[in-house]
Amino acid sequence: MSSWSIRPLSAVVVTLLSALLLTPVATAKPDQCSYRALPPPPVDSSEVPEPGEPSPTPLPVPDTPPGGKRMAECGHVLPDGANRPKGKISAKAWLLADLDNGTVIAAKNPHGRYRPASLIKVLLALAVVKELEPDDVITASDADMAQECSCVGVVKGQDYTVDKLFTSMLLRSGNDAAHALGSALGGNDEALATMNELAADLGAVDTRAATTSGLDGPGMMTSAYDLALIFRAAMAEPRFADAVGTYEMKFKRRKHKRPITIYNDNRLLREYPGFLGGKTGFTNDARHTYVGAAERGGRRIAVVLLRAEQHPVRVTDQATRLLNYGFRLSRNDTKPVGTLVEPEAEQPDDTDLPSIEPPELDAIPDSDPTTDATTEPVTQEAPTEGPGGVTREIVVLVLIALALLTTIVVHRRTRR
Repeated sequence: MSSWSIRPLSAVVVTLLSALLLTPVATAKPDQCSYRALPPPPVDSSEVPEPGEPSPTPLPVPDTPPGGKRMAECGHVLPDGANRPKGKISAKAWLLADLDNGTVIAAKNPHGRYRPASLIKVLLALAVVKELEPDDVITASDADMAQECSCVGVVKGQDYTVDKLFTSMLLRSGNDAAHALGSALGGNDEALATMNELAADLGAVDTRAATTSGLDGPGMMTSAYDLALIFRAAMAEPRFADAVGTYEMKFKRRKHKRPITIYNDNRLLREYPGFLGGKTGFTNDARHTYVGAAERGGRRIAVVLLRAEQHPVRVTDQATRLLNYGFRLSRNDTKPVGTLVEPEAEQPDDTDLPSIEPPELDAIPDSDPTTDATTEPVTQEAPTEGPGGVTREIVVLVLIALALLTTIVVHRRTRR
């Protein structure tokens, strides 16, 4: 090799090396709190206020979100040493919590604000439990029948007990039943006021109900954290827990007609061992939403998913993965990432959070290999890859070696 060909090669190597060393490192950015104040923009006109009505003022964002310091984080909020749940989880926000001690096991964007869709019926159900007796009778109206469906099929002028409307609303997600129950609470405005007051009492600072059914409306919002709070309070009520755990019920639409059978639309009630019940939801603006709980080895874990998609993985399968992930985490002596506040309770610091006591759990099926929660810890930055997937650090080392080699060769030929 002649000296004239070596010197240009050396210059090229040095130039490439300098470019790599001087170029800023591109690292993976954690998820940002894009929707900390307001949900994503609506895709239709469902949230436009009625003529003459002002747009609702956004709910204030507290300086310290409820649940502990880590609940203020964006993106994945996981115990130390825990990896993210494997497999496709399309939900923009999710949360796993222990229903009994109220600890938050893991989460993603816990206080990100999204729309609840029919999960708001859990808050309505909690208001009904506190305000109406099961045997109270409600006469269906034109307005009840006129609701955008899904519906259970109430008929104007027919009488229904609160219990029948309550259970059918939770099994079939009946918007007509929800509207009728709202009327019994004093009318739409009064029902919404009751629901929002109840949410505030529970410490659900991200939640505002704009409709009793979960259909999108001006100012409607919630968070995964808030829905876990609301669901936990509802599951403590036997009427609610019994209803969401019901497989099917008879519902008589007309007094002198044969009843129809209403089936629970929550697939996990039949598919997931130990499933206790929950609620599904969907609107164009909210996308798919889900809340549910299961029991295993004496531990009851709740899961919430917001703004999820059915493809490429069904939302119920995503809930299954997260529940399995939560039960696996609970077998380890891991410190929770937050806590579900008690009504009117002070917000705890992380130092006040109890450790999760690992109970004796039944064997968890290994049919889903994507749910291992005990592998390598999450890293906040990913190395920048060069050509062919080779990391930048390796490229730099190779170029340094080439630069040294060419320098030695040039030096020897020059001495000749």
